[in-house]
Amino acid sequence: MGALSRSAVPSAQAILAALLVPGDEIHWRRDTPGVGGAVPWAAEQDLRAAATAMLVAAAKAGRLHAAYFGARLDSYAAEFLERVLVVAPGTGAGLLTAYTPAPDARPAAKTLVRALEAMRDAVDFQRATGRADAFDDGVLLGISQELVGSVVRLVRGSEGASITLAWSPAVGVPHGFGDRRQLEFTPGDLPALEEAAARLERIEPALDVEVTGAVVRLKRQQPGGGSGTVRLRVLSGAEVDEVRVRLEEDDYRRAVEAHLAGVPVRLRGRLERKGGFRRISGAAGLLPVELDADERERMLKLLRVQDPDEH
Repeated sequence: MGALSRSAVPSAQAILAALLVPGDEIHWRRDTPGVGGAVPWAAEQDLRAAATAMLVAAAKAGRLHAAYFGARLDSYAAEFLERVLVVAPGTGAGLLTAYTPAPDARPAAKTLVRALEAMRDAVDFQRATGRADAFDDGVLLGISQELVGSVVRLVRGSEGASITLAWSPAVGVPHGFGDRRQLEFTPGDLPALEEAAARLERIEPALDVEVTGAVVRLKRQQPGGGSGTVRLRVLSGAEVDEVRVRLEEDDYRRAVEAHLAGVPVRLRGRLERKGGFRRISGAAGLLPVELDADERERMLKLLRVQDPDEH
């Protein structure tokens, strides 16, 4: 251990981390033209952004299969990222290694492997046949518009990229998986990937929801009356943090009264895909939700935790 920590060999830090960090290792390699082993600053930023987007997509897909997530499960994915550890700089330009918690975050890691394998097969199938339906089938394995987009960002501007996952030695290899898995993508895959990303976003349907939320913003064009738009901090009923809802005059008035009284409202409508599932259309049945003192305190605490700067 001591020799590894003192070693000047670039890979020593990664080896040391693999021995000390209790987690599954995900390693990204991005082959980018450079000078003397150095690559442009923007290339390293693209690598980190692509890896972050990939982890977010894997975390979401480990909990819910969807062709397109938009804002759904953003808070859940952010909490997942807080627990991911990154190897200190020194593994080399165009390289990044992270460790996801094991075994408690294994659903994300296993989903990532299955989804990338399905994506690799779907790309090969589309390049051979011109058909993109294999991407649709791969949604049940974790493929999503966001995951495909992360691979596009990883590969674009490079000469090729790879993602390698090795399971934590301390926890062991999960059933049905090999010790190590590496998937590679090249610039020649980009047309198929870009077409698939657009297709996956397009096929995800709107959702019928019944949402309970706190009114945090109110706006209408004519102060004296008429319809208006409210923003709800979602408490239950949808896997998003906030939604915008357009309300007719009577419902808007009830929303104002609920906001002044400090109570949430409940309504039905369709959570629209366009805009990332941040808008409810066709809202109906808006009613205030009465809370006892303990429920009210929990709601206020939740609002403070979600946005400590909101006043």
